[in-house]
Amino acid sequence: MVLSITSVTALLLSSLLFGGMVLFSFGFAVFVLKHLPTDVARSLIRKAFPIYYLLVAGVAVLAGLAALPSDPVSAAILLTIAVTTIAARQGLMLSINAATDRGDRRAFAMLHGFSVLLQIGQIVAAAIVLVRF
Repeated sequence: MVLSITSVTALLLSSLLFGGMVLFSFGFAVFVLKHLPTDVARSLIRKAFPIYYLLVAGVAVLAGLAALPSDPVSAAILLTIAVTTIAARQGLMLSINAATDRGDRRAFAMLHGFSVLLQIGQIVAAAIVLVRF
């Protein structure tokens, strides 16, 4: 099987997306929260997530555009990851931070739980794209 340059690009970018999401979510974030004092860990996570979201959205857009000529379904999945990531960055993350700042543990738990489910869904979606290759 011979892949086109756009297919190879889409595959590599989708792999980067999947691996980066898994490493950040289950590696970096867990490590930071486990090994740093709570106030330092929270501050670091707050600084890291906006950048992480931009990277995820950017890589997902590039992968989606590269996948478009050969696999419109994968392209749609990747572009959906990008859109939901921007929504999470611009809305959900701000709501989570606001709930934390005002000490509203119930709202934090609900919003954070939703963000975790969204992240897992995005990781699964990226895995589906990889399997389609």
